Amino acid sequence: MTDRKDELAANLAKVEDRIAAACAAAGRAREEVTLIVVTKTYPASDVRMLAELGVRHVAENRDQDAAPKAAECSDLPLAWHFVGQLQTNKVRSVVGYADLVQSVDRSKLVTALSKEAVRQGREVGCLVQVALDAGASGRGERGGVAPGGIEELAGLVAKAPGLRLDGLMTVAPLSGEYAGRQQAAFERLMDLSTDLRRAHPAANMVSAGMSADLEEAVAAGATHVRVGTAVLGVRPGLG
Repeated sequence: MTDRKDELAANLAKVEDRIAAACAAAGRAREEVTLIVVTKTYPASDVRMLAELGVRHVAENRDQDAAPKAAECSDLPLAWHFVGQLQTNKVRSVVGYADLVQSVDRSKLVTALSKEAVRQGREVGCLVQVALDAGASGRGERGGVAPGGIEELAGLVAKAPGLRLDGLMTVAPLSGEYAGRQQAAFERLMDLSTDLRRAHPAANMVSAGMSADLEEAVAAGATHVRVGTAVLGVRPGLG
């Protein structure tokens, strides 16, 4: 193996150990948690190595980086997740490669995604992004809809042609009542997921937790964790 592949393999093993330990501590089966590797800012060559190492889910947050990378890796058995704030003018491109959009947070975006999914003959999975720091605007600092807006938005997704309502996603907030309280934030998301599943039983995906707080997410009941830095290393340029 190359030095880079060795590095990725070692980092993946450490993350796997962390997830396994967190599952054991929470009394959960390891199979209940899916690792999504966030490959933003890293090249397609890293994605290819990750696939060779057994990774099956990768995530991107910027279409201009993701679209060419996904095209270059189109031969790989990967599910591509889009996790960034998504502008409607990028929807056509994103629907071309994303199997799942985790950042659905407004009705205008649902309409655009549905129209494009139908046009391309695709089914796109959607997570409603929940903003636990939502203020009076009903929006969070990093996107997302306030908890009170989940039911309406989820209903729109569930009825939209070409879209599939898969569940909820959140990012641990930097401000508000949950700032610095990741465990409490993720437990709140799980309560909201329970509410959602009463109306939409199949929408059982809960995406929460990143490199620094995946243990808290697993303890709360997350089904998917999004890990970048712990696998790929500190990013040279964040933006």
